[in-house]
Amino acid sequence: MYARMTDRTDKRLRELLSRLSESEAETLLAFAEFLASRGSGVAPSPSGAPQPAAVPQPEPVARPEKESVVKAIKRLAATYPMLDRSKMLNETSALMTQHVMHGREAVEVIDELEIVFRSHYERFVEKRGSEG
Repeated sequence: MYARMTDRTDKRLRELLSRLSESEAETLLAFAEFLASRGSGVAPSPSGAPQPAAVPQPEPVARPEKESVVKAIKRLAATYPMLDRSKMLNETSALMTQHVMHGREAVEVIDELEIVFRSHYERFVEKRGSEG
């Protein structure tokens, strides 16, 4: 399910976007993609009732030597497609803000993002194990 954008919202979003630098616009786009790609991690049963799916394994994507925070989020989302990214939004947003607004080094932020995604995956596996 998704929310339809009203003309007023569309106009406001375009206005704000026009004020951003290119890197800030990329950050905004990454957050929008992050929100749009949220997954539930629950597979429907033949009867239509949700049933826990088998615990999927991460799909490792190699970390490039030089990587932007936005690309790291996309890489980690591809590595852990089974995670509900909305549950990580506060943590990833805070880290992105530290990088963009406070000048924290990308490498440090990416290291922490890797920890965030891995710890959420570990909790995901634990929760699935306790359901079975």
